[in-house]
Amino acid sequence: MVGVSDERAIWLGRQVLPHEPALRGWLKRRNLGGLEIDDVIQETYTRLFQAESVAHIHDAKNYAFQVAGSVVIDHLRRMKVVPIASVPSMDYLEVRSDEPSPERQVIDRDELTRLAEVIARLPGKIRDVFLLRRVHGFSQREVAAKLSLAESTVEKHMARGFLIMSEYYGHGGNVPSHPSNSRAGKAGPSDQTKMER
Repeated sequence: MVGVSDERAIWLGRQVLPHEPALRGWLKRRNLGGLEIDDVIQETYTRLFQAESVAHIHDAKNYAFQVAGSVVIDHLRRMKVVPIASVPSMDYLEVRSDEPSPERQVIDRDELTRLAEVIARLPGKIRDVFLLRRVHGFSQREVAAKLSLAESTVEKHMARGFLIMSEYYGHGGNVPSHPSNSRAGKAGPSDQTKMER
């Protein structure tokens, strides 16, 4: 039976070791504050080996680079005198990840919530058409059949939906104040009946 340390050694061998040449090249281009590259690599492997779990690591290469950067930063913090030349290079220790930052994730989630609110405010059939076309990916013909509408009506509803949404976003995300039968999508009873045909 393979023990936890054996599993970790196998994981390091398969997921991290193949990236050592790239990690060495990356470290060569950084100010290491007097550390040897071999020492940084060894400490990186030690930290990865001793980590409580690696199950959360989806990109072992970027994670190893981040750990190596932390090794260097920890060393620079422990130095009594940090050479001024090493300070600007600390910014370069950051590794770009394909994962969006936590800030970007929050912004994207807020935008998605706002978009859902705008779609929910669309008038009845326009909203139904928009959801089927853009959210569920139905074709214009499929939407027309599903809602018993002409394809040209589906097309008009989509154009109207985009117009309403562009007006909403054009007002900074605030609902524009128009009369009840205006272009903002608050169609009057006769307009609504025309649009749903």
